[in-house]
Amino acid sequence: MLGATGGVGRGVVEAALASGRPVIAVARDKAGLQCLRGKFPDADLSVLPGSVSSDGDGERLARALRKLGRPIDGVIAAVCGSASRGRLLDHPAAFLRQTLDDDLLPHLAAARHLLPLLAQAGRTGTYVLIGGPGADRPWAGYGHRSIATAALRMLARVLHEEARTIGVRVQLLAIDSPVCTDLNRANACEQWPSALAVGQRALALVEPDGLQPADAVVPYSKVSFSDANPHFVRQSHADVTPDVDWPSVDSTIQQEPEDGGAPTASSSTCNAPVTKASAVGLLPSRCLQDARTLLRNLIAPDNFAPDNIAPHNNNKQEDSP
Repeated sequence: MLGATGGVGRGVVEAALASGRPVIAVARDKAGLQCLRGKFPDADLSVLPGSVSSDGDGERLARALRKLGRPIDGVIAAVCGSASRGRLLDHPAAFLRQTLDDDLLPHLAAARHLLPLLAQAGRTGTYVLIGGPGADRPWAGYGHRSIATAALRMLARVLHEEARTIGVRVQLLAIDSPVCTDLNRANACEQWPSALAVGQRALALVEPDGLQPADAVVPYSKVSFSDANPHFVRQSHADVTPDVDWPSVDSTIQQEPEDGGAPTASSSTCNAPVTKASAVGLLPSRCLQDARTLLRNLIAPDNFAPDNIAPHNNNKQEDSP
């Protein structure tokens, strides 16, 4: 498990241990790893400080994993860089370059050195990347993250094709909303999936049962659980994130350096994703209140006063405002 001390990474570790799986937790945060080890004292959990920030880091991590001498059936990567906010046009090109260095290239460094480990195990190993929101549509204030996330999806597709030659399956679990973690639980919107649910779905992709989609990019809502597998619990409908359209998001982001895919908001006006079906039951009360206020302003009586309505002349082309 890469990025094990981040908000999503902890959820993946918890889900794996709850299913009875042995886990090797990897992260740069040594103190965080020890806290994770103390939280599960009786579990088959090994902690390994390490980084995948560069090719050299990835190579050193692969050597350390080989020294452990433990077979590896799958790798789940929930690695993400900083979560700074701002308009892309207000920053120099180095701002986007740094985002790609933090959010995209570590995944390539990790895959280059860990995919051979899965192939050497002599099994059909699975490598799962966890990707966050904003890849299909720009996320206001986080355009740089949207670009990096879109690039990560393409990287997953390329690795998916190239890894077939060594008998390893690479997939990206695409999460189209923020994730509710221990770091943002007090301010999270109710329709956000929990880190534990994300971990369960990532593990379901690792399971070699043939029940999951074999596509390179798998939407979170498309992953199911096998009833025959007692380790996984089928989630309720409320845990499933539908396809979404992203409106403007006004959030202050706080995220650990090695977190999984989706940014997690510590304070938010709850401008969360709106479903394409506009299901009112999925909207938080704050969003509904803002919508009602906007509608009242639009249909206020003053807006329809005769003095405010310009006459229309069908025979004369109106000037553009």
